[in-house]
Amino acid sequence: MTNPGLEGVVVADTAISEVDGERGRLVIAGADVEQLAGATSFEGAARRVLAAGGADPTALGDAAFGAARSAAWEIVPRLGDALDHPDGMDALRTALAHLRPPADDTAAAVAAIGAAPVFVAAWSRRRAGAAPVAPDPALGHAADYLRMTLGRPGAAPCVRALDAYLVTVIDHAMCASTFTARVIASTASDLISAVVGAVGALKGPLHGGAPGPVLDMLDAIGAPDHAEPWLLGELAAGRRIMGMGHRVYRVRDPRAAVLEEAVRPLASPRLALARGVERAAAKILHERKPERSLAANVEFYTAVLLDAVGLPREQFSATFAVSRIAGWSAHVLEQRRTGRLIRPASHYIGAMP
Repeated sequence: MTNPGLEGVVVADTAISEVDGERGRLVIAGADVEQLAGATSFEGAARRVLAAGGADPTALGDAAFGAARSAAWEIVPRLGDALDHPDGMDALRTALAHLRPPADDTAAAVAAIGAAPVFVAAWSRRRAGAAPVAPDPALGHAADYLRMTLGRPGAAPCVRALDAYLVTVIDHAMCASTFTARVIASTASDLISAVVGAVGALKGPLHGGAPGPVLDMLDAIGAPDHAEPWLLGELAAGRRIMGMGHRVYRVRDPRAAVLEEAVRPLASPRLALARGVERAAAKILHERKPERSLAANVEFYTAVLLDAVGLPREQFSATFAVSRIAGWSAHVLEQRRTGRLIRPASHYIGAMP
């Protein structure tokens, strides 16, 4: 019997993260996501997942990530037309492919993690008609990414919120992009190739492409009391509600709660609107589709948070990748240690000779 979506098929033992869809729980390398986002920087979370994958944490100090950003800046002039892509995910995929993969996987992971924010920020600046900004290796990852994008230091509350976001989305078990990275790693290909393939998987709108459209939805609704008629109109037209529902979670995505709390200190005018739209959407979807659990997912409050810290919506999906590269890299390391060539079977239904 075939299983086209591979639901319930276990392909690996992992120490990196665990998703409990029934209880709405995400554990990242031994810590609940709520605890991790409130107590750890992105660098700390990256060390945590990479060590869970098998890396030596002594090679993963904050200075190593800062040095990797500086190294990536040196190759920006040699990226050709990579940063001319109109889509940020295309630009990131093409730019990452310019990295020369070190033989050591941990070094390759640090290089990719450091390069991603440099390349995405440079793409965003070029798209806005501004010159790219060189990284400051003395800053934290979130602070430097925001600074390279805005062209000025971000306010402290915005840096804290962005850091919480980068921690929250750093890994999420065997999602499509992570599985892609592990398949590529299982062939004994290099880590940079695995990460480039994962970016391609994340670009798909069924995986990582909804934060921008959530913001479009909020703009179209405008006020909480307009939410119900607008949402009913979308459903009547056969369109899905952005940011609602998840392939794994049967309750509200725990990451949505973390990001909702992280954006609160920023006094975003969209937060009250988002909460009102979420309540209306949950009510309508429960009434219309009681057999399905369609609650807010991570993308719902991602849109509000990234907008509040000052990132353009066209940069949202690539910002997700800036974080998730650490998780992908951890899975590549783990696949190297514990896995084998991933080679599933297929069921032939064509004509016989």
